[in-house]
Amino acid sequence: MSAPSPDETESPAGADAAAEPSAGPSAGPSAPASPPPALPEKHHRNVQGGAARAAVFGVSDGLVSNIAIVLGFAGANPTPALVRLAGLVGLIGGAVSMAAGEWVSMTAQAELLERELEMERIELRRSPEMETAELAAIYMARGVDRKTAEEMSSQLMRNPELALETHAREELGIDPEELGSPIAASVSSFFSFGVGATVPLFPWFFGGGTAAVVASIILGAIAAIAVGGLLGRFTGRRVVRSAVRQLVFTAVPAVITYVLGSLAGVGVVG
Repeated sequence: MSAPSPDETESPAGADAAAEPSAGPSAGPSAPASPPPALPEKHHRNVQGGAARAAVFGVSDGLVSNIAIVLGFAGANPTPALVRLAGLVGLIGGAVSMAAGEWVSMTAQAELLERELEMERIELRRSPEMETAELAAIYMARGVDRKTAEEMSSQLMRNPELALETHAREELGIDPEELGSPIAASVSSFFSFGVGATVPLFPWFFGGGTAAVVASIILGAIAAIAVGGLLGRFTGRRVVRSAVRQLVFTAVPAVITYVLGSLAGVGVVG
């Protein structure tokens, strides 16, 4: 019986080796599936527009300032008509002042941010290479490796508007889409101040004397706790602490003006 030839001996291994490459394409990894499109986040509040901030501070300012005015005049023991007049003057004057202040502030802020955006837009057209390098440096400072940072920066710079938005966020810390509305902030501030200022004044439309003073104090305290609690929930802070802080800020000026009014002791006959 003759011994098997070398070719016959190695044929099984050779067959296996030959089979492996042919199985490679079918067993190889498939192309990665494209990721699903990113969905916009819904759990964040828009806190940069100015209207929400103006509303919160408007109610607080209206309450604090007008309870001080009302109780300051009430401490001097005048007629209810004089207290109502003082409260209404404080309400209207304060609301107009708050609205005008918000409009001027928001307009100046928007104009300043728009100027910064325009300067950045000019730099993107004038020195795109330098702006690309700056953006890459920002990403590297945040822990991104150099190659990835340079690739990201180069891709972003291909779209002028996207490049401007990215540079505004990363370099200037502003959102071009959220510069704030001066009109919205002004209107919100006007009406919210009026709401807060009406609370301590409300009892004086129906009476006067000690009963109206006590009612103003009770309503003012309830409103201060409510505003502080809502502010705590809005900002994610401790509700009780925020409510107590707002109550203290409301009570201190009210006590001071009431004591000063009582010391003055001026009775005015209407």
